[in-house]
Amino acid sequence: MLMQWGHFWRWVRAGAVIGIVWMLYLAMRSSRAPFDPLSPTKNWNSGQTSRHDSCRRHGWKSFKPVSEDAPRKVYDLIMVNTELDWLEIRLNSTWHAVDYYVLVEAARTFTNLQKPLVLRDNMARFEPYRSKIIYHEVAFPPGFVAHRTWDIEDLQRNAMFAQVFPKLAGAQAPTYGDVIVVSDVDEVPRPVTYAVLRDCWFPRRLTLRSSFYYYSFQYLHRGEEWGHPQATYYQGSRTVLPNDLRVGDGPWPFKWLDQGSLANAAWHCSSCFATVDELLTKLSSFAHVSMNADEFRDRRRIADRVRNGRDLWDRPGELYDRIDDNKDVPSFLLDNRERFRYLLDRDGPTAGFSDYEG
Repeated sequence: MLMQWGHFWRWVRAGAVIGIVWMLYLAMRSSRAPFDPLSPTKNWNSGQTSRHDSCRRHGWKSFKPVSEDAPRKVYDLIMVNTELDWLEIRLNSTWHAVDYYVLVEAARTFTNLQKPLVLRDNMARFEPYRSKIIYHEVAFPPGFVAHRTWDIEDLQRNAMFAQVFPKLAGAQAPTYGDVIVVSDVDEVPRPVTYAVLRDCWFPRRLTLRSSFYYYSFQYLHRGEEWGHPQATYYQGSRTVLPNDLRVGDGPWPFKWLDQGSLANAAWHCSSCFATVDELLTKLSSFAHVSMNADEFRDRRRIADRVRNGRDLWDRPGELYDRIDDNKDVPSFLLDNRERFRYLLDRDGPTAGFSDYEG
C-alpha cells in the first residue's frame, strides 16, 4: 500500500514539473516567437499581400467577426488631464482608424488635490468630434480613501472600462473581440497600428511600443522604446482591466501568458506642453511626489532643460538625441506646423513656451 502511494506521489510531482515547464514554455513563446515585436509600419499590408498573410507575419491569425453586420470596433481609452492640444492632435491623426474614443477625467489629481474638469469645460472645442466621443467623469466610490499615491491613478485608469462599458448601448455597445487600446493622451498609436489590431487576433496583452520623445519631437529619448500603450480585446467580465493591462498585473501565472509586442507602433511625447504652467500642473499631479520638489519648478531651469534637451530631474542615463526637421510625427502636426511649433522646435529664448519670455 505504501509503495502504491509512493508511486502516486511521484506521478503527481512529475505532472507538476511538466506543468511548470509547459507554462514557462508558453510564457517564453508568447514573449518571443511567434509574437516578435515587428513594426507595423514595415510589415503591414502594402497592397501586395492579403491581410491574412500580413497577420501571419506577426504570428497571428486574421480576425473573423461573428457577423458581417457587426464588424469589429476599436475603442480608444484615454486618460485626459489638461492636454487639450494633444487630444486634438490625437483625434485628427487617428480619426479614420477608431470607432469610439472613451475620454475620462477626474476632479482630483493623483495626489488627491481638487482640480477643474478641463475637458468637460472645453468640450465645445471638440464639437466636430462628438460623434465618436464617450465622455466620463470618474465616480469615486462612497468612502473611497487613497492609501497610496497610486490609488487614484489606478481607479481612474480602471474607470475607463469598469465605469463606462457596462452602460454602453446601441451602436456603442461592445461585442466579443472588439479592440480596446489603453493609453495616456500623449501616447498616440500610429493609424496603421489600429489597422493591425482591427484585422488580427493579437495576444490578449499586447504592448504597442512607442518612439519616445521628450519636450517635443525634436528630442528622441536614447535607449529602448516606451513600453506603452497597451491593447486587448473585449471579453465581457473577463476583459483585462486597463490598469492591470498597463502595469502587467493580474492573476499568476495567467498574466504571463498570451503576451506580445509591436515595435514602432506609436509615438510618445513626454512633457510636451505649450506652456510652463501646464508642465507645472503635471508636476503637481504626479503620483511621484519627489518629482514635484521646488527645485524642479523653477521656470528658468525648466526652459533651459527643454531648450537644450536635458532631463528636468537630472536622472542618470536619461539622454535625448536631437532630431531637426523631424518628419516622423502625427500627420496633424505636419499640416499645422505654425500652430504646433512648440512640438517641433524648442529653440530660442522662450523654449517654445507661450507663457515664458526668456
